[in-house]
Amino acid sequence: MLQRERVSDNIYVFQSDLYAQVTAGLVVGDDWAVAIDTLAYPEETLEMREFAEKELGLKVKYVILTHYHADHSWGSCFFPGALVIAHQRCRELLATRGLESLKAARRGNTVFQNTKIVLPQITFEQGQMQLRVGKRLLTLFPLGGHSPDGIAVLCEDERILFAGDAMMSLPVIVDGDLEEARRSLKQLSEMGLENIVQGHGDVILRGEIEEAVQSNLDYLDAVVKAVRRTARKKYALDDLRQSNVEACGKDRVLLAGLAEQLHLKNLVAVYRQLYGREPLSAGD
Repeated sequence: MLQRERVSDNIYVFQSDLYAQVTAGLVVGDDWAVAIDTLAYPEETLEMREFAEKELGLKVKYVILTHYHADHSWGSCFFPGALVIAHQRCRELLATRGLESLKAARRGNTVFQNTKIVLPQITFEQGQMQLRVGKRLLTLFPLGGHSPDGIAVLCEDERILFAGDAMMSLPVIVDGDLEEARRSLKQLSEMGLENIVQGHGDVILRGEIEEAVQSNLDYLDAVVKAVRRTARKKYALDDLRQSNVEACGKDRVLLAGLAEQLHLKNLVAVYRQLYGREPLSAGD
């Protein structure tokens, strides 16, 4: 059952029960609505659309993608007629990696047989883009670290930020950049926000933002320290496997139990970023 939360007047957040607590949002105007990201499985995105059309009586006119990853973007095809907005790099990555990933997913899971990649029709690269939804103003701007095409969406009046995967209960930088991730987190703490809608996990309230941001910064610092301890080890990967997520300050149950798996991927990614090579294992 898809979880739904009303975080402000006519702003809704949906959280998946099927995959890693991934989130998406609806911003509702007088005549139409805007979806911010979609969900991992078609049935959940269709439930989100049904809520907009049947309970609110509105069509989704725009879909904003915070980045190209499948769990946030593939559901765009289930909003027929909607214009898709994203970073220019998101369009490029969907046209290459996205199409290849969908082909592979279809071979392994029939649930994606009716899923299609929709390339964004409206894109930007630098600065900001603004979209007015009724009386509400949305500001879109780049927010990197998790992926090379990351953007965030700020609901200006309410100071509610849809941060995409630049903010998660466990930072993931496998497809991103360590220093960009740090800069993005520090930026969030300086924006005077009321709420942060994470790409995965629960909505963060105003009084919790500073602590949540610092927890993620501390985790990234701990990951770097764990990687640096292996710098002179021939079989660094074997050592990295011994550094569990709890030793770096996070709980293994985060992201529906995927935290430990993603943590190891973070360690390998940071090793690659720091030393320019893959960590080796004695079994290689």
